[in-house]
Amino acid sequence: MKYMALIYIDPSRMTPPDSPEFGKMMSGYREANETYQRDGVYVSGDALQAASTATTIRVRDGRTESMDGPFTETKEQLAGFYILDCASLDDAIRYAALIPGAAHGAVEIRPIMVFDR
Repeated sequence: MKYMALIYIDPSRMTPPDSPEFGKMMSGYREANETYQRDGVYVSGDALQAASTATTIRVRDGRTESMDGPFTETKEQLAGFYILDCASLDDAIRYAALIPGAAHGAVEIRPIMVFDR
């Protein structure tokens, strides 16, 4: 089953790119990526730009409306994601725990919906 691991980070607690801690954090992501690749569970993943760059789209009564910014105001914002193909939720949890963002933010895991075609 495929799972999406959504990485949420409080922007005020983000590690600055020019700090020594940034290198350690990125090393953690490299290690997680290597593990996912080696174990054959990696499908895709990426970091996202800041929530301030988001555009929210709604269609109401046939009209498309767009707004700058994220849909909701929250302390933690969606910062990135992985899609992992795991045998079980327990495996998905184990792999999600490798994501460095889990140490200072949160990682939400959701099974990806499969529709019959």
